[in-house]
Amino acid sequence: MPVPIALARWLLLSFGFASIAAHAEPVRYALDPVHTRVMFAVQHAGFSHALGTISGSRGELWFDPDDWSTARVVVEVPLQRADLGDADWNHAVLARNLLDAEGFPVARFVSTRIEPVDASTANVHGELTLRGATREATLTVTLNALKRHPLPPFRRTAGFSATATLLRSDYGIDAWKSVIGDEVELRIEAEAVRDRNGDDAEQTPATETSAPTASPEPEPTP
Repeated sequence: MPVPIALARWLLLSFGFASIAAHAEPVRYALDPVHTRVMFAVQHAGFSHALGTISGSRGELWFDPDDWSTARVVVEVPLQRADLGDADWNHAVLARNLLDAEGFPVARFVSTRIEPVDASTANVHGELTLRGATREATLTVTLNALKRHPLPPFRRTAGFSATATLLRSDYGIDAWKSVIGDEVELRIEAEAVRDRNGDDAEQTPATETSAPTASPEPEPTP
């Protein structure tokens, strides 16, 4: 029996909208430089693992929690903010024969492929550029939370933890082989805030927008 024209149009529209919903564009987030930090660990003469951190990273994330495969990320890490807890040690690590932070002040990671593992974990493959060399690198990323931040301005925020391992020699950082280990372990803690243009669906309830005008107590920062 022929399908009535009205019903046929309805089916086409329904499937069309379903297809659009299934291929919705991921939402853009901006990395929060205050609450994003890179920690690195490298063997020190076989005695211990030296620990350092880098704060102030900036970048962009496009993310749909229902489809990790569509995610993209671009991050820049300011190497001159590396801190190992000692001024002389910082100077040595940033010197030309190691990171050469004066000549190459930024490390850059650009994702190329996302491999979902489960609802909250994925392997993020990409290209890491460090000290002028670009190599493939893989981050194991865990989504900790995706929700409205509890403090003003109540923006929708995504929080992630990530780990990776790389060889410094792959990037031409091969000085002091007898003292500094080749393998570098990375741990990254990151927060990203949803782009303002995508906040229409995340409006703050009236009870919160009508809060007193006095400035709230600032959030403690690590």
